[in-house]
Amino acid sequence: MNCQPFETWLLDDKTLNPAEKRELDSHLRLCKTCSALAETGLALRSARVAAPRGGFVLRFQNRLAAQKLAERRRRLWGLIALLASGAGLFAWFAAPLLSTIASNPVEWALSLASYLLYIFSSLQAIGGVIGVFIRMLPDFLPPYAWMVILSALSGGVLLWVVSIWRFARRPQGVLA
Repeated sequence: MNCQPFETWLLDDKTLNPAEKRELDSHLRLCKTCSALAETGLALRSARVAAPRGGFVLRFQNRLAAQKLAERRRRLWGLIALLASGAGLFAWFAAPLLSTIASNPVEWALSLASYLLYIFSSLQAIGGVIGVFIRMLPDFLPPYAWMVILSALSGGVLLWVVSIWRFARRPQGVLA
């Protein structure tokens, strides 16, 4: 039994035309789930709404402001702890280097220059290898393979953008 239109009619509280009303009444006689839903809706509509105690809005605003302040404090202390631990780790790892610099600055300058030359020559070698691969790759794959690869990458990027867009526009707060 398809209850979807009847559940929608019961939950939306819209006025029904006489044909829809007859159809809903006949369905409610047959379907226990929808009749229970109708009874629950009737009980909820007839229930008395309790008014909040006086000063509710002010208490809520004060509590919200206190929660925001506490959250800012937690973030600040977290940032301080992160910076302090990062500085401590940096000092821990830099201590041997600093002692070397203090004991013999000429040796340190030579080791620094040799290290920078090593990094520069390594980057040149890596760039040369990547250049060879880039020159070789177009001949290695046929054009239709490039089309498939680019289509797959485009689809992945599109999925990524849509998912970020959907998560970014997620509603927040209390919905009416």
